[in-house]
Amino acid sequence: MIIEVEKLRKEFNGIVAVDGISFGVERGEIFGFLGPNGAGKTTTINILTTLLLPTSGTARIAGYDLLRQPAEVRRRIGLVPQEVVLEGDLTARENLVFHGMLYGLSRSQVERRIPELLELVELAERADSKVKTFSGGMKRRLELVKVLIHDPEVIFLDEPTVGLDPQTRRRIWEYIRLLNTEREVTVFLTTHYMEEAEQLCDRVCIIDHGRILDMGHPEELKRRLGERDIVEVELSEPCGGFLSRLESMGYRIKSVRGCRASIVAGRREKALAELFRLAGELGVSITSISVRAPTLEDVFIHYTGRGIRDEAGGDSRMRQIARRLKH
Repeated sequence: MIIEVEKLRKEFNGIVAVDGISFGVERGEIFGFLGPNGAGKTTTINILTTLLLPTSGTARIAGYDLLRQPAEVRRRIGLVPQEVVLEGDLTARENLVFHGMLYGLSRSQVERRIPELLELVELAERADSKVKTFSGGMKRRLELVKVLIHDPEVIFLDEPTVGLDPQTRRRIWEYIRLLNTEREVTVFLTTHYMEEAEQLCDRVCIIDHGRILDMGHPEELKRRLGERDIVEVELSEPCGGFLSRLESMGYRIKSVRGCRASIVAGRREKALAELFRLAGELGVSITSISVRAPTLEDVFIHYTGRGIRDEAGGDSRMRQIARRLKH
């Protein structure tokens, strides 16, 4: 294991942000923390990158103890935070030189590495352009290779595609895969995007309220639900009687929003036939219907009773911590 975490806990004035979590990350894998805002993802990364001290617990990165050998840990890691940290008035090349010298590299050492790194993220032609002229996606790509300047063994990516449009997000996924495969770098990322976790991660750790709920390969997590197909159905009003009858027939209703419901179907053909038969019997119209395979969203709902997109209060938890810290 290149990352070993044991009973890690972090409290802010009595509020628990990370609640005694333990996990390990294999060398060379892409490992993801999936959860809503306020779940404890960023706090965990800040501890593992030596920016925060834990309240209790231990961690080792590349064989070095986080608390006893923080300098050795920092030499072996790179961090891409949520916010872009680049000097807009400097060129891409100058930003890389500046970052490399912060790690004790000579200018000549950095200059030798710059062409290869910029080529990796297709920014070689913009090496001498000021970063303030870059798009959001270009800045993110530069951030990705900036952390490679000192050849880290592990890179931490905190919400690497937040705020980016879908097309740019997918490009960033491609670059993350390249860093992992071509540079043989272990990647630890946090995300609240289900698709991002499914597309990128060898293993996903589902975290909420500072606790780990489950962990494994995305497909493995979905198989554990024991579900085959999910029927998404939207009905005309009133629909309460329809849903009650479905439950009495042995169907499990995963979620309901008004007259839109997600229903677990063992065999889709049988389920669809029974849904339409019941609708006709009760005089309820089915306005839309679709069938899909289980997703990580279903796994998250299974453990928490809500979807990540419903977690509007996630930020409020962090605001609660911030308010406590002020007093």
